Amino acid sequence: MEVFRITLARYAGELKASGRAARWNSNDVHLIYTSSSQSLVCLENVVHRNSLGLNALFKVMSIEIPDDSGIETISSKHLPKDWSSFENMGHTQRLGDEWVQSNRSLVLKVPSSIIPSEFNFLINPLHTDFKHVKLLGAELFVFDKRIKDK
Repeated sequence: MEVFRITLARYAGELKASGRAARWNSNDVHLIYTSSSQSLVCLENVVHRNSLGLNALFKVMSIEIPDDSGIETISSKHLPKDWSSFENMGHTQRLGDEWVQSNRSLVLKVPSSIIPSEFNFLINPLHTDFKHVKLLGAELFVFDKRIKDK
């Protein structure tokens, strides 16, 4: 399965997680956030950066997760109705943290908070199967001017 990640260009040469808190992890819990498509990963970045932040030099990374990798899924059906609100971020962070600590699978498939019928794929870099995840390449990614002007 091929997934995508947009990151600052200086970080695009390797698969690494910052450990900074986000929707599905708290501080010091390492996850690599990826999306099922370049368009979804673009939207994910747009909602988390201000328009000035979109002017930096970015690259889109293509990442291959072996098809036989273990993938656990969190369905929006099993989340609170307003799971994507800021007030519920502690709930989703606990789910992600518990998943990382359990080491049950290499990948966690979660609904996008922007388009709930589409998915993000969280990769656990501490899982023993992480060595099979491959960075296929990274290409320059420029956010469209019309997005940055909003």
